[in-house]
Formats: sequence, C-alpha cells, structure tokens
Amino acid sequence: MTPAPRQPTFQQAMEITAQWLELWEHGELSDEVLADRVAELVASRDGARGFFVVSLAGDCPLMDRLPETLLLQLRLAGEGVVDLSARNLAMSTAMALHHQRAGDSSQQGASERVQARCTELLRSLEPQAVKERLEILLAATAGQGEDVAFLDRWGYDAEQRSSIAAAVEAVAEA
Repeated sequence: MTPAPRQPTFQQAMEITAQWLELWEHGELSDEVLADRVAELVASRDGARGFFVVSLAGDCPLMDRLPETLLLQLRLAGEGVVDLSARNLAMSTAMALHHQRAGDSSQQGASERVQARCTELLRSLEPQAVKERLEILLAATAGQGEDVAFLDRWGYDAEQRSSIAAAVEAVAEA
C-alpha cells in the first residue's frame, strides 16, 4: 500500500506555486499540466492558501485570464476554494481602504487588483456555493452570523465592513 502524498505546508505551497507560475508564464508548463498540479495543491487548506496568496497577489497574469482547464479544477475543488476566495475578497477590500487612508496608492492598487481577481474568480465558481458563502459574509458585515469572528479577528471597522458588503454585492452584478 502506497502512503498518501504528503500535503504541503503553507510556505511550501507558496514556493511551489511561484515556481509553477514562472514556468507557465514562460510557456514551459501547459495550461493542462498547471491545472492538474493546482488541483492537487488546492485539495488541502494550506495548499490552497499558498496557491491563492501567490496567484492573487503576484504579478503573474494567470488570475487575470484563467485558463478553462484551471477554472474547471478550481470549480471541482468545491467549497474550500469558494471559502478562500470569499475571505480574500473581504481582506483585499478592507486593505485597499486601509492603504487609501494611509495614502499608499501603490499598496492600495495591489489590494484592488486582488479584489478584482477575487470578484472575477467568484463569478466563475459554482454559483450556488458562491451565493451561500457570500450571504454568510454579507450577514457578518451587518454583525450577524459565523463570519463576524473572522471580521473581528482582523479588526475591520464599520467603513471597511461597508466596503466588504459592497464588494460582495458587486460579485452578483456581473
């Protein structure tokens, strides 16, 4: 009996993703192979977190023009990908406002790019799962439900929560 493959740590997943994206950008890794590798990575929570940290925040255009094969794998990965995409939407939205307040337009732009990528990704994932997950997040911006602890943990203020609510609503407006 072969042992189950070891799941990568968050740090390992970030490093692996950076390598894969560089290979993909230089045409050394096909969309199909990248999709298969990402599918294995996002099967674990730390793997998915590492993938999204690098792919959403990095300069690689992967998340701006998601290959169909990768999108299919992300859809098949299910609720874990939907959950992380919703959380990344919330965090990038709140951070864009934080950077705007601090007068840091460069970091604000980076956060807004992550926000836009999350919005597009959520629009492409399984609609019912996205709807249910975003309803939970939206309720939390009004102080209700299970995501309140998530928003509280990051210390988001009323204006940030309002921005998050607007970002959630914008996902459905496509």
